Amino acid sequence: MTTVEIEIRHARRDEAAEVADVIAHAFSSMDQTRWLVPDASARRAVLAGDFQILVEHAMEHGTVYRAGEQAVAVWVDRTKDVPEPADYERRLAEACGEYAERFVTLDELFEAHHPADPHQHLAMLAVRPEAQGMGLGAVLLRHHHAILDEAGVDAYLEASDPANRKLYLRHGYADLGEPFALPGAEPFFPMWRPAGATAAG
Repeated sequence: MTTVEIEIRHARRDEAAEVADVIAHAFSSMDQTRWLVPDASARRAVLAGDFQILVEHAMEHGTVYRAGEQAVAVWVDRTKDVPEPADYERRLAEACGEYAERFVTLDELFEAHHPADPHQHLAMLAVRPEAQGMGLGAVLLRHHHAILDEAGVDAYLEASDPANRKLYLRHGYADLGEPFALPGAEPFFPMWRPAGATAAG
């Protein structure tokens, strides 16, 4: 299978749980998610519960793409005011249980470093581990960047590690301020892509 054979389409509302599981599968080995859910046996399910809230929110206030069954991109439109997810505290407590406060810490950390200028936020870009290295993430990036460039809209994201940072640098992003981190975890790298930025390579 090659990336040219993969159809990029908008995720349907009834696919939110599937999209969340793709992200949880891809993110379960990240240093930051190990801090969020130290119990490896519970991590994927807890992450999926949290991510489903965020995916459903992005479906209302942004765009969620699927590339086949293996990769997803979750964008939130921050060119306008975006409310927090409805009934968020209760839903977060139900989804994350004893780990809910750790997710609140992450939310507060992200919000404290989020830029105020209008933009679209790439909240999550995820590829299932068995499909990584095929270029699916790059295809999803290029697809939405073309839309943003036509509209003259900038983009923002938090890269989760140095390797991901290098990927985003190749797609026209640049560092925005200093990295920030959860307690004892690897840092996130805030990054900004002006509309029309040229990708490298």
